[in-house]
Amino acid sequence: MLLLVDCSGCHTPLQLPPGARTIRCALCHAVTRIADSRALPPPPYSSSSFSSSSSSYHHAPPPSPSPYTHAPPVPSPSAHGRKRAVICAVSYKRSRHELKGCINDAKCMKYLLVNKFNFPESSILMLTEEEVDPYRRPTKQNMRMAMYWLVQGCQAGDSLVFHYSGHGSQQRNYTGDEVDGFDETLCPSDFETQGMIVDDEINATIVRPLPAGARLHAIVDACHSGTVLDLPYLCRMDRNGKYVWEDHRPRSGVWKGTNGGEAISFSGCDDDQTSADTSALSKITSTGAMTYAFIQAIERGHGTTYGNILNAMRSTIRNTDNGVGGGIVTSLISMLLTGGSLGGLRQEPQLTAHQAFDVYAKPFFL
Repeated sequence: MLLLVDCSGCHTPLQLPPGARTIRCALCHAVTRIADSRALPPPPYSSSSFSSSSSSYHHAPPPSPSPYTHAPPVPSPSAHGRKRAVICAVSYKRSRHELKGCINDAKCMKYLLVNKFNFPESSILMLTEEEVDPYRRPTKQNMRMAMYWLVQGCQAGDSLVFHYSGHGSQQRNYTGDEVDGFDETLCPSDFETQGMIVDDEINATIVRPLPAGARLHAIVDACHSGTVLDLPYLCRMDRNGKYVWEDHRPRSGVWKGTNGGEAISFSGCDDDQTSADTSALSKITSTGAMTYAFIQAIERGHGTTYGNILNAMRSTIRNTDNGVGGGIVTSLISMLLTGGSLGGLRQEPQLTAHQAFDVYAKPFFL
């Protein structure tokens, strides 16, 4: 029977080795001491068995095992390493925050990864509200576990992808670590009761553990998503394609980079901007403007370098600005204030990274 224990530091569920009395978290490095299981009655399984603010045992049910408690079933590493992806689409069905294009974004992104970049389907974990399996719905706990699953056991040569399409927001930062004074957040399907996922946690979970030789690409289609991975450097690019790297390293000195690997993120807009959920680009169905523009850049042959991709994405959105303005923006704040419509929307996809590099010289590959 599988035993999980919540980390005493960050509360991430950790798989407990048989007979262990202590366990160290790979994310925050806190040491959790384990009570004697013989003195504890086995608790009944419930839907909250993966969430607890204190260290306690959780017994998973025999049927429908969680996909997050073991390494994904992918082929053995080849000379080019292994490929693994998490795709999250949150449409907030039957709520006032509902979005129309997120499921389309997820399906298109999976198709791109499988058919263009040769990701095995078995190595792609989809979290959407269409999923029947309760472990594969985009709740806060499942998204947390999926991010942990993404980097579990990763090694040199591995290529990891994290794609998110849904609402994004901000909340006041009181530590002084954010240039603009705000933390950026993602909104899982149950954010109204369980809260949002903050950029500090995303960084600690999927950025900092990356070992040398491993690569992570994040494609985040949400509002206020410019620095949602809390990466140290942001590529500030103008409309002519000229750019400078802004240093976003926290004044506290806390390291927000990797453990030697590469982490690069494309996001839907700057931290103070909103992103559109619209049919103005595809002319057929609703999509996230950023996801559509990213896929178009790859399909039209602009995926040679990071600079070319970013320029192509911005051009696609800029040329459709008038149509996008009437779309639904994927921002919690904007939804609450405007009911989902902001005229004259101007979103500019952003690029952040673990370190600065020449965006027109560095080849893009997954």
